[in-house]
Order: sequence, then C-alpha cells, then structure tokens
Amino acid sequence: MQSERKRDALRDGPPGFARLSGWLRPLWQGIDRGLRRALPGRCGFCLAPAEPERPWCQACFEALPWNLPACPSCAEPQPSGSLSGKRCGHCLTRPPAFVRARAPLRYEDEVVRLVQRFKFHASPRAGNVLLELLELGLPGEALAWPEALIPVPLHPARARERGFDQADWLAQRLAARHGLRLSQAQRRQHTRSQRGLDRVERYRNLRDGFEIRGTLPSRVALLDDVMTTGATLDALAQACRAAGACEVEAWAVARTPLLDE
Repeated sequence: MQSERKRDALRDGPPGFARLSGWLRPLWQGIDRGLRRALPGRCGFCLAPAEPERPWCQACFEALPWNLPACPSCAEPQPSGSLSGKRCGHCLTRPPAFVRARAPLRYEDEVVRLVQRFKFHASPRAGNVLLELLELGLPGEALAWPEALIPVPLHPARARERGFDQADWLAQRLAARHGLRLSQAQRRQHTRSQRGLDRVERYRNLRDGFEIRGTLPSRVALLDDVMTTGATLDALAQACRAAGACEVEAWAVARTPLLDE
C-alpha cells in the first residue's frame, strides 16, 4: 500500500502541481509519461492489471457509481426505483436552457479522487481515464449529434491561477477523436466561486456570465468535467442560443448528487 501511494504521488505530481512553471512542470509530465510506459496495462484506479484496451480493471469498473437512473433533462441522479425518462421536479418547475444533459457517472467515491487528481494536479493519466469513461457513457448517436463542441471556460484570471483548464483539455481530445468542430466561449466577468452557493445563488451568480463571439450552428454540445446544479451550463446554453444555436446539450463526466433544497 505504501509503495502504491508513492507511485500515485509521482504519477499525479506534488500538491500545487497546477501552479508549477519552468522546468518543474515538464519534469513531472515526463515522470507521468515514464510511469505510463513502465506500468503498461495497469488500472488507473488501483494499478492492478487492466482490461484489454482499457485503462481500468473489471473490478474497479463495476464498482464505479454510474448515474442511473437520472433526470433526462438535467442528469440529476434520481433515487433507485425512479421511473426512467421522467424529468425531475426542478426541471418541471424551471426547465434549463439546454434540451438534455448527459453525465454518465455520479460524483462520488473513486470518481471524486480521479477528478481531483485531474483538475488540481493536472494528471494526464487521470484525464485519459475520465475521457474514456465519458466516451463510453455517451451513446454513439450523441457523439455524432453536435455541430460544435464548447468547453465551459475558466475566467482567464482563474486559469492563470490554476495553470490548467480541465474542460478545454477534455474538449480538445474529444473533438479530435470524433471529428467535432471545437468552438469557444468567454466569461464576461470574474464571478465569485460557485463553491458553497445554493442552487438559487448559483443561477444568480452566473446570470449573463458568458458570451459567444460569432454565430453558432444549430446543434451545440457543452462540456465540463463535473456538473453540480447545472447553473453554469444553463448560463452558457443561454449564451449559445443567443448566438444562433437552436438546440444545446450539456455533457459532463460526472453529476453531483444533490440534497433536496
């Protein structure tokens, strides 16, 4: 167990990796590449032998918190036994600006740890696992549907502070793999962090928070790593519709289970 923790530390980089600059960042990225060559076919969760052509073992894959059942409109996890395909109460009361949301996993357990390694330590190994899980969780017709893919943008000041834009990283690779047009959005202002805000405060905080320069095609998919209340994706979807999109889908790797508010 101790040796595995050491390998994890080397693989993911030190705390604060996202803020490193100069020769330190390429050094840790080189170590990450070296570990992937030295540990071929290893599970991205437990380092056990992985399934053929997959970065995970069967046991870890089966233990993942899949987001089923979920609201088809906002992907909010629903209680076990809920009727599939039924919209949640929030979406019946206040339909989002996107037509549907797709988030194959719940933001729980190993998914939380994987996202944190990717988001805050810029681990490409963790990012590749998340990207493959997203692809596996999106049906083929979904991946063929959008005429443009837009990552949820970080504000430039926050991107400089973190040194890494996780949604853009995922979107670039997903677009390249599936021949999707990649478009960009901009934040209008440096809004306060969404952390700690309830659902109503999150929507208010991001009102008119994004803009799209130019005209968008009819069908657009938005991409983020984690979807919490959907406020960010809703605000970005409104900006897309103002820029000419007729239908917008919201995609995320994982959806945060919400308590009743």
